[in-house]
Amino acid sequence: MAGPERLRIALEAEIGEDELEESFIRASGPGGQNVNKVATAVQLRFDAARSPGLSERVRANVLKLAGQRATKEGVIVIEAARFRTQERNRADARERLVALIARAAEPPPKPRKKTKPSKGAVERRLKEKAGRAGIKRMRGKISPE
Repeated sequence: MAGPERLRIALEAEIGEDELEESFIRASGPGGQNVNKVATAVQLRFDAARSPGLSERVRANVLKLAGQRATKEGVIVIEAARFRTQERNRADARERLVALIARAAEPPPKPRKKTKPSKGAVERRLKEKAGRAGIKRMRGKISPE
């Protein structure tokens, strides 16, 4: 028998089913009598700080990207109450967590290399400026003779 199911998100990030903690809460908003009786909203908790499946770089990025959804202890809390059924809200919360971790796992952008205009380009620009200045100078007032 295999161990708990692991969800591979990227090369440096995978999370186990046992690392996710779900609790069901009552959703706010419309829903009639149903909204007062059934706990359809999902609160998904993922301890990113202690997750063995995340590399240090991904862990730091995911906590930074999570912003206010991350607690001081490094637990990411995602609430999903978009749908009227528990199952769809569970799937929505998991998809949002996976998207967050996938964004954190993206490689950093390559640093920009500074470029310098060629000597010829600088000369052409200055020559063009001088020509334009000459044309404008010719538009000046005609002095009385």
